Amino acid sequence: MSVEKPKLVVAISVDQFSSDLFAEYRSTFTDGLKRLTQGAVFPSGYQSHAATETCPGHSTIMTGAHPGRTGIIANNWIDLDIKRDDKTVYCAEDERVEGTSFGDITAATQGDYVASAWHLLVPTLGERLTKISPKSRNVAVAGKDRAALMMGGKQTDAIYWFNGKSFETAKGGSVSPAVKLVNDTMAATLDKARPPFGIPAQCEARKAKIAHGDGKSVGDYAFARPEGGASMFRLSPDYDGAILAAAMTVTRDMKLGQGEATDVLSVGLSATDYVGHAFGTEGLEMCIQMSALDKQLGQFFSVLDQAGIDYVAMLTADHGGLDLPERATLQGMSDAQRVDAKLNAKDIGAAVKAKLRLSTDKPLLHADGPFGDYYIDLSFDAATKAKVKTEAMAMFAAHPQVHSVLDGASLKAMPMPTGPVEEWTVAERTRASFHPDRSGDFLVVLKKGVTPIASTARGYVATHGSPWDYDRRVPIMFWRKGMTPFEQPLSVKTVDIAPTLGALIGLDISGEGVDGRCLDLDAGEHSTCK
Repeated sequence: MSVEKPKLVVAISVDQFSSDLFAEYRSTFTDGLKRLTQGAVFPSGYQSHAATETCPGHSTIMTGAHPGRTGIIANNWIDLDIKRDDKTVYCAEDERVEGTSFGDITAATQGDYVASAWHLLVPTLGERLTKISPKSRNVAVAGKDRAALMMGGKQTDAIYWFNGKSFETAKGGSVSPAVKLVNDTMAATLDKARPPFGIPAQCEARKAKIAHGDGKSVGDYAFARPEGGASMFRLSPDYDGAILAAAMTVTRDMKLGQGEATDVLSVGLSATDYVGHAFGTEGLEMCIQMSALDKQLGQFFSVLDQAGIDYVAMLTADHGGLDLPERATLQGMSDAQRVDAKLNAKDIGAAVKAKLRLSTDKPLLHADGPFGDYYIDLSFDAATKAKVKTEAMAMFAAHPQVHSVLDGASLKAMPMPTGPVEEWTVAERTRASFHPDRSGDFLVVLKKGVTPIASTARGYVATHGSPWDYDRRVPIMFWRKGMTPFEQPLSVKTVDIAPTLGALIGLDISGEGVDGRCLDLDAGEHSTCK
């Protein structure tokens, strides 16, 4: 490997690209993903924390810090002190702006929020670099605003994400003429009918219809879109193609990697996540997506090659994922199941209220879902709050789908975990994504195989977010022209990525507030960490 600093760092996150998916499809890769396997491969990477969601996962990649330090404890959390009626906070919004609302960030009718990285409490690698090297640029392009903002940080030279119709940038900014051309091209085709993708030979055996309720099924869809089907765009490989097209355009337009100093380009690819949620991880749809992703990354790397850019590429994921239980039970996972619809803040809170004979119209508990952070309403005195907490934790713990219930005060008192990440306890994994100012009074952990989606009526059939390895384990790969390939099967962490890339560009980010360590990418006697 060259000892010269690369002119461009390309950090790619493939949303929901688990180590399981990587292992399952690795032998079929022939293009971009194949190239990455010819570099330094760490197949047992870990998003080491328990809150394995998009925002926390992306916050670790370019900061080198666990979510417990980045402050990004989940995609959404509760802040009972904010002024607006809806107390839910989105990880990539600035709720201080008057008139904003959370709404439902994942729905078509989302809230009117201002996308922002202000919740991110630590700097990213790109921010650190541009602070000491003014000629360097820090750029992020992603499918989701939270991916771009968490990898780019508060200070970027250019940042873009897809809003459902086009690529936009941070409030107060405007897209460049080059990105506007990308948007114009998309606008002309987004709502047009699209024929199905061809089915690769290795995917034929995956074509099997799986019913999941309400007369709906998955497993036999090749991403054909009807006229007016723009809402289905994100649920297809075309989505990643558009994100990479925007990234290529920005790279050319800004001449990234062609100046005097090193630039950083963070790219967040989101289609794998949307496909996983809508169709699961083990069917025809995901097989087609893996094949398309391999080819699209190959085209992206070819553009960088043709420009003569000396770049280092890193690819990982923000989290993994679990297949829908209806198919998992047919494939040997007998304990796979959907969560009990009554396992939630409202129903458990009502049961606690009845047992304690509390006369109040206020809800006792607040949460964003059946698992994760639970908050006790602020209207109670300390004694009542303690009783509510004890009873609620006991009721959750008694539920047959709950693995454990962890006390927030106990987690706060724990040190940040160290040692082999695969050996961390559930409490240690939860501590890594616990922040005392944002996390709940207690946290609920579901058992392995429990999908926290009670009904598939809204279109999501599978998800992630647990402390279990199917959600924690992600591949980590580094590639640079001329490097000697090697594979290291032992565990590493996504918080190791930023220190590793930092060492390549002469930027030491080790020290207080950084949980990762530099990984030596040279297979010989030389170390890239020195």
